[in-house]
Amino acid sequence: MTPPAPAATAASPLMPTYPPPPVTFVRGEGSWLVDTDGRRYLDCLSGLAVTSLGHAHPAVAEALATQAATLLHVSNLFGTLPGPEVARTLDRLVGDGEAAGGRVFFCNSGAEANECAIKLARRFGGRGRHVVVSAYGSFHGRTLATLHATGQPAKHEAFQPLPEGFRHVAWDDLDALAGALDPTVAAVLLEPVQGEGGVNPATAAYFQGVRRLCDERGVLFMVDEVQTGLGRTGRWFGFHHLGVVPDVVTMAKALGNGVPIGACWARGEVAGVFEPGDHATTYGGQPLATAAARPGVAGVRGQGLLLAVELDGRPAGEVTAALLAGGLVANAVTPTALRLTPSLLISDDEIDEAVARIVAVLAA
Repeated sequence: MTPPAPAATAASPLMPTYPPPPVTFVRGEGSWLVDTDGRRYLDCLSGLAVTSLGHAHPAVAEALATQAATLLHVSNLFGTLPGPEVARTLDRLVGDGEAAGGRVFFCNSGAEANECAIKLARRFGGRGRHVVVSAYGSFHGRTLATLHATGQPAKHEAFQPLPEGFRHVAWDDLDALAGALDPTVAAVLLEPVQGEGGVNPATAAYFQGVRRLCDERGVLFMVDEVQTGLGRTGRWFGFHHLGVVPDVVTMAKALGNGVPIGACWARGEVAGVFEPGDHATTYGGQPLATAAARPGVAGVRGQGLLLAVELDGRPAGEVTAALLAGGLVANAVTPTALRLTPSLLISDDEIDEAVARIVAVLAA
C-alpha cells in the first residue's frame, strides 16, 4: 500500500516532483530576494544560473512589457521579430565576436535544446550511426532522451527502459572516450563545466583531445552550455576557455534571464541536414521570449561565477538550509558541495557579504 503523502505535499495542487519549498519568494531586485514575511535574502543561486542579470532588471522588464503590448505569438509558420536578430547575435557570440556561420533552433528549455542536438546528431549520422557518447557525472535534461544522455545512472532507474543509443564514459579520460567511439557513434556531448555533477571543470587538454578524436572519427562534438553559456564562466561560452570550436552548442538558462527559452546552434553544414518537418516546436523563438533574450548579457568580473564550495565533513544539504535561514540562497549540488551561481551583476560588497555569511554558517 502506498504511504500517504506528507501534509504539505497533499495540500499543494502541484505534482510532488520537488520537496515542499522551505521559503516562498514574492519579489526580487538585483541580487536580492524578498519572502512572504518581508525578509531579504542575498541570492547566490540565480534560479540555478538563470537570472544572470539579476532580478527585475529594468531592461528585461521593459523589453517584455513592450513586446507583450505588441505581439506575443503567431507560431513558427510565420516570421516574427526579434528572433532572427537574436539568432544572429548568438552566432556572433559563439564565434567570440565574429560571425560563426551557423544556424539556430529556438526552443523553451535546456533539455529541449539538447533534444534538438541529439536529433540533429542522428540525422547527421544516418541510420545505424546514432549513438551519443557523454560523460559520467554529466547532466543534460529530464526528458527521456536527455535523461539517458545524463551520466548519472541513479537518475535512470525509475524510468527504465530508456531510449537506446546512449553511452557513458569516465569524465576527463581521453582513452575511455577513444575506446567508446565505434562506427555506431554520431556525436560526443560534453559540458565545459559539469554543473549538476559537482562543478567539475574540463581541462583544455581534454577538450582539445576530444576535438581531435571527433575529427579523426568523423563524429560531431556537441557542447552543452546550458549552465555555462552567456558569460557565466567569464567568457561568452565555456568552450572559449578551452581552445576548441564545437560543431553544436546548446544553451538556455541565462538566455532569457528567467523567461523560458533555449537554443541549439550548429555550424552551417550540420544544421543543413534538417529539413522542414524534421523538428519543430510551438512556442520556440516566439517574440516574448526572444525579446527577453535581446537585451544581452552584462560584463563579467573575476574568474567566473559558476562555483562550488566543497565541504569538509558537513552535509551540504544541512549547510544549504542553514544558509537559507541566515538569508542566503544556494544549493547542494552534491552531498558535500555547495553551488554558487549569483547574478553576473552582483557587486563586490554583495560578494563580500555572501562570503561572510557562508563563513559564519561553516564556523557555527
